[in-house]
Amino acid sequence: MSENLPFDQAGRLPVPGDNVAIAVRRLEGGTRITRQGAEFVLSHTVLEGHRFAVLPIAPGEPLLSWGLTFGEAVRPLAPGDYLCNARILAALRQRKVDFPLPEEENFSDYLVRYQLNEAEFRPGSQVAREEDGLTFMGFERGASRGVGTRNHLLVLGTSSHTASLVRILAERLHEQAEPSGGFDGVVAMAHTEGGGEEQPNNLDFILRTLAGAIVHPNVGAVLAVDDGAEAVNNARLREFMTAQGYPLEHVTHRFLSMDKGFAGTLAEGERVARGWLEELRAMTRTPWPLTHLKLALQCGGSDAFSGISGNPLAGWVAKEVIRRGGSANLAETDELIGAERYVLDNVRDLETARAFLEKIDIFKERAGWHGQSVEGNPSGGNNFRGLYNIALKSIGAARKRDPEVRLDHVIDYAQPMTEPGYYFMDSPGNDLESIAGQVASGANMILFITGNGSITNFPFVPTIKIMTTSSRYELLSRDMDINAGQYQDGMAMETLGKEGFAYTLEVASGRRSVGEKAGHSQVSIWRDWRQTDGSRLEALRAAAAPAGTPLPVLEGEAAPVSFKAIPTAQGYASDQVGLIVPSSLCSGQIARMIADKLNAHGREKGISRYVALVHTEGCGAAGGDSEQLFLRTMLGHLRNPLVKKALLLEHGCEKTVNDYIRNYMESQGIDPARFGWASVQLDGGIDNVVAKVAEWFGAELAGGVEPPREEVGAEQLRVGLTANGAAPENLARALASAARAIVSGGGMVVIPQCAPLLAQQEFQAGLLASPPPTPSLAYGELATASGLHIMETPTTHPVEVLTGLGATGVELMLANIAGRPLQAHPMIPLIQVSGQPDTTERWGNDLDASVDAAEDVEQLAGRLLRLLSAVASRETLPKLYAQGNTEFQLTRGWLGISM
Repeated sequence: MSENLPFDQAGRLPVPGDNVAIAVRRLEGGTRITRQGAEFVLSHTVLEGHRFAVLPIAPGEPLLSWGLTFGEAVRPLAPGDYLCNARILAALRQRKVDFPLPEEENFSDYLVRYQLNEAEFRPGSQVAREEDGLTFMGFERGASRGVGTRNHLLVLGTSSHTASLVRILAERLHEQAEPSGGFDGVVAMAHTEGGGEEQPNNLDFILRTLAGAIVHPNVGAVLAVDDGAEAVNNARLREFMTAQGYPLEHVTHRFLSMDKGFAGTLAEGERVARGWLEELRAMTRTPWPLTHLKLALQCGGSDAFSGISGNPLAGWVAKEVIRRGGSANLAETDELIGAERYVLDNVRDLETARAFLEKIDIFKERAGWHGQSVEGNPSGGNNFRGLYNIALKSIGAARKRDPEVRLDHVIDYAQPMTEPGYYFMDSPGNDLESIAGQVASGANMILFITGNGSITNFPFVPTIKIMTTSSRYELLSRDMDINAGQYQDGMAMETLGKEGFAYTLEVASGRRSVGEKAGHSQVSIWRDWRQTDGSRLEALRAAAAPAGTPLPVLEGEAAPVSFKAIPTAQGYASDQVGLIVPSSLCSGQIARMIADKLNAHGREKGISRYVALVHTEGCGAAGGDSEQLFLRTMLGHLRNPLVKKALLLEHGCEKTVNDYIRNYMESQGIDPARFGWASVQLDGGIDNVVAKVAEWFGAELAGGVEPPREEVGAEQLRVGLTANGAAPENLARALASAARAIVSGGGMVVIPQCAPLLAQQEFQAGLLASPPPTPSLAYGELATASGLHIMETPTTHPVEVLTGLGATGVELMLANIAGRPLQAHPMIPLIQVSGQPDTTERWGNDLDASVDAAEDVEQLAGRLLRLLSAVASRETLPKLYAQGNTEFQLTRGWLGISM
């Protein structure tokens, strides 16, 4: 039976002149709605947050929300018609909704370049200043650094090469340095950037972000750790900070390089950090005016109500801070495209308006170099929750600027905020990448607005999470701070704003936010991009995919090697693990928390451990080629022989939600029922999803026994062979001999295309039947046949190379090391050997084997095969792998870019 509802119980108009309404809850098809004395009937079931017409709209007429155009009707629309563009229909079909959908779209997207009328431009005015003596309790850092809302010891990885080390070091220090007194604890800042061999295109972004983190007022002391030889290292960072005038001399700090090996660097880092603890604990909070408060305004997992409740609430709080001489920072360039008119309704001067539009033009141009359009920004979660296109998303996102507040400044990514007022900072829509820039600019508080329920937190700046609807807040109340949905329920925005403002001051003064209590955080710097113009675009798009056929090798004898393997339903494997795969970056840290908890509380029989593949992809990045790389690589890991049971964990609002991955699996002929599925948001938050995942693995592995091991030969070896530099002649020949013996025995060897071994004549001559070969596997492609394969490598980043290798089906990795050892793959053991005297002398404690230049080639090949056998049999573990020096990072390929 259909409902009869007054309009205020069915929909909302953001402004009175709009001709479409937002459904405040799911409304069934046939519902009769009364508005302004007239009645109309809904044509279809309309989901919460989706839109329906409230007035007749002719073909070609604009569809309006907040008085701004987001689409044009393509056929006559009557009041009650469910508005659907092609994108939203595809998103709903992917989610397999339980009601009939319109057969075809009834409106097209509208997005045109905004033209500033300079002749009619008039400068705006800032909100009136208030001198009421309000203060917050903060930490004094001196005039050059500002006032901190927290007092942390920061362990900073200068590049991606030290990501795993700084995480482990922070964990060790946390056990020794619990928060107490004025000390808020030890945190790590690990990231993916600056670790390549070449100067990255995002170099300035990296340096500004790291420099801003080091001098940030929430940091009481900082230990910066580098590898020493990467593109971005301590020396380069220190030089940059000195040249740009960052007050490094006013920060307790130490720059540390990994000269003492992994264990030695950890020990030295602990020693240095422990020496700072007494000083940090003695620091105290004192009252400070709000001129020292700097807010980062950020949204993630947005929905149709973000622009109605959550973003206006954040804008209201920011207005009150600015009224008292503080600052606020609006970011996410591509999520303001389509809302330029609103953003520039109140702006300081013509120069500022021009600067804002210039940032948008640059962003569009950079996206175009990679074959992308900013119209692809909204994620699957955004679509499902009512944001049909980038125009709608931007119109709502722009509401983080209250109409009374003037846009005062436009700054580059991570550029310091040096004056009070309202800022726009250039950044991608990727929440984590954008937040890192805002923090580096000096933001000492984060207001994070979410419609779906994003659980994002930053390590050393408190994040206040604002939920846009009461229904979602009730589902995720243990992970959210403020319910802005009370505005839809009837609370006045002024009342809600005063409560939010008071809570912000309490958190700034030391009250722990909900996210801080949860104990997890993430960092991602604006990631590098590969193209600097569009000249290669068509060639890259037209490149043929590898055939997947093994490459010819020289004839040879099978490897005289055997190892103890585990029989499984899919054949033999060297190990069995429980795998947790985050569907995107946003669920990565929760996946890590779950794996750590399961390992700490004792694994189920039948597996050796639980592994989480934490990464930074699946949301906030362009689709197309980079998304296919992501899906292929993750699917390859899910199907790796090492995996006994695997579960996919979504955040719930990302581009690659679980439904998206299920559909991809089905298109590849893979049954999604083989895997477990969980959702941080839809399963009710962090605590609930942790329990669900533990319960699933417990049920799936119940009754298991310790797996028997059987003796098998080289035909069961699946090895990834790589290098980070040239090998001495005898080692190059021995590696070729070992690889040839494995392939001749029916096993598999996969070599990354960028491996320096492939350029060495000694290696080619001992292995390849027809050099130089072309790749037989795409990056991250699961090999379907044994033999020799070469895998495409879009980058030379060591972690990205090993991540791709892991997806091909290899169970072991062997690397020649020339220089510093590599971070290993978290699931697949990496054996590291070297015959370079400097390397063996400096990092011998981290290597699994050292090679003498006089050692016989065949004896050396035999030694390498025996080492592979011992690791495959789990009789020994590679040193750095066993110590946890592991990392996982997907490549974005040639055309991936942050969005």
